[in-house]
Amino acid sequence: MDIKIAEFSLSAPMVSMCPKDTKPEYAFIGRSNVGKSSLINMLTNNKKLAKTSATPGKTLLINHFIINKEWYLVDLPGYGYAKRSKKEIAKLDQMIRGYILQREQLVNVFVLVDSRLEPQKIDLEFIEWLGQSSIPFAIVFTKADKLSTSKLNQSIEGYKKKLLETWEELPPIFLTSVEKKQGRDEVLNYIEQINRELKD
Repeated sequence: MDIKIAEFSLSAPMVSMCPKDTKPEYAFIGRSNVGKSSLINMLTNNKKLAKTSATPGKTLLINHFIINKEWYLVDLPGYGYAKRSKKEIAKLDQMIRGYILQREQLVNVFVLVDSRLEPQKIDLEFIEWLGQSSIPFAIVFTKADKLSTSKLNQSIEGYKKKLLETWEELPPIFLTSVEKKQGRDEVLNYIEQINRELKD
């Protein structure tokens, strides 16, 4: 897929305020500081599209970006950011889950996972919830360039093993590196493939 146009559409504090549009939506989510904004900017070839920040947990709204006037890339708030009050965390959680469960245009959720870390309880619980809610999703491992090839393979295999304790089959898995633009074509081709199937 060739991205010619990537534009910010709107930021919504709740699902009812998302775009009144029927175009397919692909949501990106992960723990705070997983590299979500950088990945979105890499995918769209636009360094300024999603605001990257040294402070984790900056995304507090449901951000819609219209791609090639054909589909939406949705930047969801990160989960698991410790420096928030319980009330704020609950509110964000409600907003995220409300969007994922209620948004009919949502086609797929890309769950971002830091490839350098062991399987984190919060990620596994979120993945489990998506499965129980029958939400199609894929796992995107970020920061793949930060590990040697053998360490990376070890890390991914460990993750798959952990998932297979509760899953009969694994979701699509992508390895990405913003620095090397690794995984860009694979993720975009996957989206393009789904878009084609939706049109048939």
